[in-house]
Amino acid sequence: MQPGSDTSAVALPVFYELAAPKGWRSIDFISDMHLSAALPHTVEAWAQHLRNTPADAVFMLGDVFEVWVGDDARQLPFERHCVDVMAEAASRRTLAVMVGNRDFLLGAQMLRACGAMALPDPTLLTAWGRPVLLTHGDALCLEDTAYQSFRREVRSDHWQQDFLARPLAERLAIAADIRRQSQQRHSFDGRVDADIDAGTAVAWLHALGASEMVHGHTHRPGSQDLAPGFKRHVLSDWDLDDAERPRAQVLRLSRDGFVRLQPTGATGPA
Repeated sequence: MQPGSDTSAVALPVFYELAAPKGWRSIDFISDMHLSAALPHTVEAWAQHLRNTPADAVFMLGDVFEVWVGDDARQLPFERHCVDVMAEAASRRTLAVMVGNRDFLLGAQMLRACGAMALPDPTLLTAWGRPVLLTHGDALCLEDTAYQSFRREVRSDHWQQDFLARPLAERLAIAADIRRQSQQRHSFDGRVDADIDAGTAVAWLHALGASEMVHGHTHRPGSQDLAPGFKRHVLSDWDLDDAERPRAQVLRLSRDGFVRLQPTGATGPA
């Protein structure tokens, strides 16, 4: 789809707009850390980066946690540790959180506890005169119709109210069952081969007068043209506990543009 094309056939979401303060020098974007107690090296690298990055802000674009069953889970030992890490980081720099397909139940109580700012999906960020569209990315994987149907169901008020009304222990058991059953996991995450719909992504960008977007979800880090004049920057997933393929990456934006970096203080499995 070219600039100036008719986008009337594309259903546009409500876009949240955010302007970076003039004094900021850089912003870090990360996503898909899938934090859990089973990934100690990944958790430590994430914590070290939040504590030590020189960036003025860290924007986490979804799937911060492997699973999030409700904000009352923040009192559990592992989740409490993550709250403490985020609260410490938020006392030094701006911390913003966008929910993903794994942690879409992360809400206002958790954000208040860790001092983080909610980042609606999608958000148009303007920094140093540069408009950049931010999204987790799963809402744009339109070819995966089974996942989109599932996504609409679990994002509905009715489903969430019913699920959150269950005792915490029951919700944790349901989450553990989902992790054990690969077929359900694929339903929860979407197809592993799914990618965003380029035409719809360009329509979003065109409607906003932007030419670049940043997203996660697909675990395919890199920067590619979506169409002439329109580009996407895909974030890396993190797994520094994988001895065969350890991975973690930060995408940093400054006045000079985008650059990909290793997390500050990242270490892998022994």
